[in-house]
Amino acid sequence: MTTRLTTRGFHHITMVSSSATRTLSFYRDLLGLSLTKKTVNFDDPSAYHLYFGSEGGQPGTILTFFEWPHARKGQWGAGGVHHLALGVSTLDGLLKWKRRLADAGVPSNGPIDRGYFFSLYFADPDGQILEIATAGPGYAIDEPADALGQQLLIPPKERLSGGRDEQGFAASTYPEPVPLITPDMHLDGIHHISAITDQLERAGDFYEAALGLKLVKKTYNQDDGKTKHYFWADYDGAEVSPHSSLTLFDWSASTLRERPGVGQTHHIAFRAENAEQQLEWREHILELGVDVSPVMERTYFKSIYFRSPDGLLLEIATDGPGFAVDEPAATLGTTLKLPPWLEAEREDIEKTLTPLP
Repeated sequence: MTTRLTTRGFHHITMVSSSATRTLSFYRDLLGLSLTKKTVNFDDPSAYHLYFGSEGGQPGTILTFFEWPHARKGQWGAGGVHHLALGVSTLDGLLKWKRRLADAGVPSNGPIDRGYFFSLYFADPDGQILEIATAGPGYAIDEPADALGQQLLIPPKERLSGGRDEQGFAASTYPEPVPLITPDMHLDGIHHISAITDQLERAGDFYEAALGLKLVKKTYNQDDGKTKHYFWADYDGAEVSPHSSLTLFDWSASTLRERPGVGQTHHIAFRAENAEQQLEWREHILELGVDVSPVMERTYFKSIYFRSPDGLLLEIATDGPGFAVDEPAATLGTTLKLPPWLEAEREDIEKTLTPLP
């Protein structure tokens, strides 16, 4: 292959929910995310598949949920995702989120100064760990912007557990209730995704070879000070692209494996510009000796699936045609949409689904 294939970042992340109604209430009504598509799992039409996203569902902003009410409770571990971070512009906006969550009865931890950003941690009703992270200061605070990921960095003691101002963080919040989401609270999509691996070097080599991601930070988990925590992203040697940072915790000494189920991530999807590039990617990944699915038609994009060396399910999805292909952009997410091959079963499918508000 003459050119190196490099993804521009995440397309979407898909998680498992026990209740579509409760998920809609939390992500749309509390977090203010737009419901971009109300459809079903194409591989299991008896279950909802909800899509949330910004600006009509732009790649990098999309969160999707399979509703599996009878699935077992999941558990994070090696080969799975630990948490999903959503982006907010400023610390003031983050403090507003802390107050809004608290007033809604959702406990949170933070804001914690991670150096590269400030973070607020909480969980959705199914136990999926979530983070809201600020846009900056960014990865260049402790090494040159044109030489990221070159050295293993030890976090300063004020960022490590035991050295940081835990009481100050806990006391920090917005002084007034936040009944409405203000512009500075806008969640602009996937800030980063943090996964767990028991094969850090092998996993990193894979993401670089398969997806063209670059190592942009080598450091340690600030909550224990000893677990390696490396960051990869779409990085051109000068800037890190938004919605592209994948971080890995090194659990090479642990035998705890991820258990699929409710409250866990099902898969992570990365971007391909178009169907032609996706086919190039499929050929490229096969050349790496990795099994890849055939191209699958998902109406709003085409998909191929494969796994990282530690077992995490990955997808490469095309940017188009997008979510306005079967309903007007102004009314996205307002009606149940089915792919053409399921339309004949609409009446039966609708009987199995709980109506959503």
